[in-house]
Amino acid sequence: MNILVINCGSSSIKAAVINAHNGSSVLTMKVERIHDKALITINGTSVDCPDSGHEAVLNFALPLIKKHLGDQKLSGVGHRVVHGGDKFDMPVLIDAEVENVIKNVSVLAPLHNPVNLLGITVAQKVFADLPHVAVFDTSFHQTMPRRAVTYALPKHLREKHSIRRYGFHGTSHEYVANLAAKHLKADLKTLRIITCHLGNGSSIAAVEYGRSVETSMGMTPLEGLVMGTRSGDVDPGALIHLANEEEMSVYELNQMLNKKSGLTGLSGVGNDMRDIIEKSSDGDDDCRLALQVFTHRLRKYIGAYSAVMGGVDAIVFTGGIGENSSVVRHRSTQRLDYLGAVINEDKNHDVKLSAENPVQEFGMNHSRVKLMAVKTNEQFAIAQETLRIIEEKNKVNTTPTIPIAVSGRHIHLTQEAVDALFGKGYELTVKAPLSQPKQFACNEQVTIVGPKNKIERVRILGPTRPKNQLEISRTDEFFIGIDAPVRASGKVENSPGIKLIGPVGEYQMKEGVICAWRHIHMTPEDADLFGVQDKDIVDVEVTNGLRPLTFGNVLVRVSPKYALEMHIDTDEANAAELPRYSEGVLNKTDGSAKLITKKNKN
Repeated sequence: MNILVINCGSSSIKAAVINAHNGSSVLTMKVERIHDKALITINGTSVDCPDSGHEAVLNFALPLIKKHLGDQKLSGVGHRVVHGGDKFDMPVLIDAEVENVIKNVSVLAPLHNPVNLLGITVAQKVFADLPHVAVFDTSFHQTMPRRAVTYALPKHLREKHSIRRYGFHGTSHEYVANLAAKHLKADLKTLRIITCHLGNGSSIAAVEYGRSVETSMGMTPLEGLVMGTRSGDVDPGALIHLANEEEMSVYELNQMLNKKSGLTGLSGVGNDMRDIIEKSSDGDDDCRLALQVFTHRLRKYIGAYSAVMGGVDAIVFTGGIGENSSVVRHRSTQRLDYLGAVINEDKNHDVKLSAENPVQEFGMNHSRVKLMAVKTNEQFAIAQETLRIIEEKNKVNTTPTIPIAVSGRHIHLTQEAVDALFGKGYELTVKAPLSQPKQFACNEQVTIVGPKNKIERVRILGPTRPKNQLEISRTDEFFIGIDAPVRASGKVENSPGIKLIGPVGEYQMKEGVICAWRHIHMTPEDADLFGVQDKDIVDVEVTNGLRPLTFGNVLVRVSPKYALEMHIDTDEANAAELPRYSEGVLNKTDGSAKLITKKNKN
């Protein structure tokens, strides 16, 4: 299944025809010098374009692709779109509404979205009989919590101008995180991975149990790490000072930060890390400083993201620098022994990635945290996601609706905790059965005591479990003064603990306070009917709400012990104004929270 992938950038255009099943390349095209005597290279053969500018070049170049393909058929066209704002957390089939949204969020990416949209417009004319899919750089990071995306600026300005952190390089971060998990023979949803995409544009992401929870780029690609020509993090006060002292216009400030800073500004020799490392070895002090600042900033972010996730299982390096520079990998990972990440210098020096060998570890055998170099392939990732959308676009959901239940705060306890709170050998008593087989609400209740406040009469759910787990809402979290992570039930590692008070004693939970990830319980038979598997991520469209509403990033949990039901917490139910008896229909997604089919109720 061949997919044409188009990446229409501000100064160059890249395209390739990719087999979406195995990643092999049928055709590659690159256009350089778009604005002056554009040069088009297709499969190694170059041709001059008679005109310049994006529209003229696209109208000349895309028909050449069609001509070169001859009788080879395409299944669709996938477009890289840099910014999806907060409108898209998934790849989507392109229609007039999608194009309009891309246009409207262009103010957030003025150098990229307009030309991305132009590429879509021309490609739809040249390949009018094919479905076109937009894959957004920002979509993977839409799972970041509100605390991670919000700038400390006045609320009315944030809302008026859509000022928040969005993140970029999402396609790459997601792709290499999945490859790393596959290499480790582990489910991505059981891992905490830090992915470092290092190239002319660089960013780092914290991928916790399959979801992006932090990333270094913000509202624009300017925030975060030092990059080829971008400054990365700078004190805004320093920029105000520069603007005043140098009488710089907004345009000049923007040009300096995006085009003349980063490795280029530090080194004085350009943005190529290979040149900087070579001159550093020759004693160039500016180049040495550039290398030091680049790797120091990266190591600082690695430490920060380890703290955000409460630990890390793997640190992944990708992109042109991350895959190829043993020096950068060395300098970035040294002194991470405290995390359990111990570099093997010989393995690091010998890293050579290829399509056949896209993952290599370079840590010591006893390194608890896996150090890995992973070859990214954004074109393949876009082709895969495009094909998924296309294959599923006409499927209709004829399966039943899913009942939606509101889950109030509650606690699951071990027998050890029950003994401490109610007396040795105490057995929980049944107040009422729950919808899930063999589970029940107990007559027994406890008081939870947080750093700020306490909540009395928290219901215990039985029977006892192997781990203590307190599930609370965001409102509860702020009231009692605890920072509770969003987790799937049972994933209590590195979550906060809390003090419990019962009728006869107290008990200190060491961990287990979470905000439950919205989820659906279903049997294996239900899973077959819906076409999903355990730990899939889905969207659920509410069918009887007061207004159109879809819950995204819903975790599927499959067990013969379950009954079909979706659980959300009280905060979400109140905000959504759900009726007492609510139902939803399934929109299937893959394990990376990316939509691959939107199904409609029959």
